[in-house]
Amino acid sequence: MSLADQVPLNTGFHAKSTVDEVLDGIDLTGKTAIVTGGYSGIGLEAVKGLATRGAAVIVPVRSPEKAAETLAGLPGKITTLPMDLADLGSVRRFADAVNAEQGRLDILINNAGIMACPLVRVGPGWESQFGINHMGHFALTKALMPLIEATPHARVIALSSTAHKISGVDWDDIQFDERDYDKWRAYAQAKTANALFANALSRRLLDSGGLAFSLHPGGIFTPLQRHLPKEEMIALGWLDETGEPSELAKAGFKTPEQGASTTVWAATSPLLEHQPGVYCEDCDIAAPTDPESPMARYSGVNEHACSDEGAERLWEISERLLVAA
Repeated sequence: MSLADQVPLNTGFHAKSTVDEVLDGIDLTGKTAIVTGGYSGIGLEAVKGLATRGAAVIVPVRSPEKAAETLAGLPGKITTLPMDLADLGSVRRFADAVNAEQGRLDILINNAGIMACPLVRVGPGWESQFGINHMGHFALTKALMPLIEATPHARVIALSSTAHKISGVDWDDIQFDERDYDKWRAYAQAKTANALFANALSRRLLDSGGLAFSLHPGGIFTPLQRHLPKEEMIALGWLDETGEPSELAKAGFKTPEQGASTTVWAATSPLLEHQPGVYCEDCDIAAPTDPESPMARYSGVNEHACSDEGAERLWEISERLLVAA
């Protein structure tokens, strides 16, 4: 996979398409899905959409009380199991339980994440945004591979972001051990890692017929912004001086249901059957970033996020980090 593979399909969907529109006519009866972060924000909307179409959805939960309250009364078969992406032991226990209890895993959506938070170390000292957004999901996917490979046409979805444009992976100092910590560069590095992970994983699923994709869900107000003070969101242009969504945000941001549409599209669309490892946005394959476009910061994918060489390098590093953890 490379920039040459990033060719939009002209699906007929758009930035504000909804989960219901994307899943119209799709029957997921008999399929099993896992959605991390599936009890808030766009993860919750993805869970609703998949469960309503017949999938049995498993939601890993770090806060059982909050999950029970949020998921109560939703239609379909939705179950929860405890898991914390920052705790590799809990990731292994979750995967062991799923591997023992389930006969198939059709869809794994690595949706959970943190953004622009203060410097925190998780696991064996990993910077938390890389450690949770990438390494936690890497460990989870690796542990579930026997089930994924045993399921015909399984799909793994990695939630990336247009923030990948801010920074690639700093191969010499991934964990910010030497350089000064920058919360946005750390987030960007993690989101680039999510895209590279899907690229590398897609090659490892070829023999079993599985597929992996990454995607940018769009700008959405969700709990992901919990670490950002109001003043910073005003400076970013997301809020006006009163703390309400700015005109820019009203025009460009999506609702959570619109934000989940690319996720469920990538998880189910037959249009992606022969497009392994691509990066998607707005319910389509994203085009390469056009540096001349006024929207270059917000749409398209940069070369460093779909590099085969970078993907393989990250996979090897991630394997070593996991073994040493």
